[in-house]
Amino acid sequence: MKNFKFCLAAAALLVAQLNVNAQDDQGTDAPAQSNIQQYTPSKLIGKGQWDLKWFNNLYTQTESTFSDGKEPRQSFFTSTLEAYTGVGTNKRWNIGAIVEFRSNVVNDRSALDVFKFDGEEGSARSGLTSIAPSVKFVPIASVSNFSIQSSFFFPLVDNETENGVFLDQKGYTWQNRFFYDYSFASRKWQLFSEINSELNFGDAADSFANNSLRLTPGVFLSYFPSAKFTVLALAQHSQLIDTGGTEFSQDFTALGGGVKYQLTKALNIEALYTNFVRGTDTGLGETFNIGLRGIF
Repeated sequence: MKNFKFCLAAAALLVAQLNVNAQDDQGTDAPAQSNIQQYTPSKLIGKGQWDLKWFNNLYTQTESTFSDGKEPRQSFFTSTLEAYTGVGTNKRWNIGAIVEFRSNVVNDRSALDVFKFDGEEGSARSGLTSIAPSVKFVPIASVSNFSIQSSFFFPLVDNETENGVFLDQKGYTWQNRFFYDYSFASRKWQLFSEINSELNFGDAADSFANNSLRLTPGVFLSYFPSAKFTVLALAQHSQLIDTGGTEFSQDFTALGGGVKYQLTKALNIEALYTNFVRGTDTGLGETFNIGLRGIF
């Protein structure tokens, strides 16, 4: 049962990262275009600009690969705040930080109970769980639509699990995300791809996920009916690789879609849905996501 809960929690933690990836998956560099077209994860902002993102992910499940039929509902909410600013004069370097807040409920509580933040013993936990300094850079000057984001996450939790409720992993994570996008058909369509790698390390006794490497490739196809609006479809797969005798393995595949709208010149909003269609040692849940992004 302990490993079962760890596997479910690991799936919930990762899906939060998976869906953050989809916030910015459209773009070209034409000056007349909106931010949702121009600024993908592949594109960096210029010197003196600020890129602020607030992304909220709710993962909930009543099924898993561990049993047949329905199970008591478990829900995991992650709120991520990212802030970056441009440095230099050639849009090749951005520096910033990432902060994560989580609220989890178990024992068949309603999915919306994650927003009560009541800390009920044996069924709920919430709090600030990690912080990460981060850098984005374009490694090849002539290929501006290929970039890398590197972040190092420091855990802020004392105990992964308390009274049977998991909050977040107590381990260090070095995350590297590789972004590339390609626009075609008069820039009405765009194909965005990403490979996300997460190296979890530390004493195996401190965290179930320590000494493991997770690789998550993903593909996002976007269509722009207008400069201010886009619809997208996505497919992602995640594979956890044991690098130090953790005896913890997991993989799953998620499919989904979403929309994004440019509210003002600086601010846009996104809504996204994903579903875990298959996996090994994982929950088979779904996610509901909403995010805001402002470029100033």
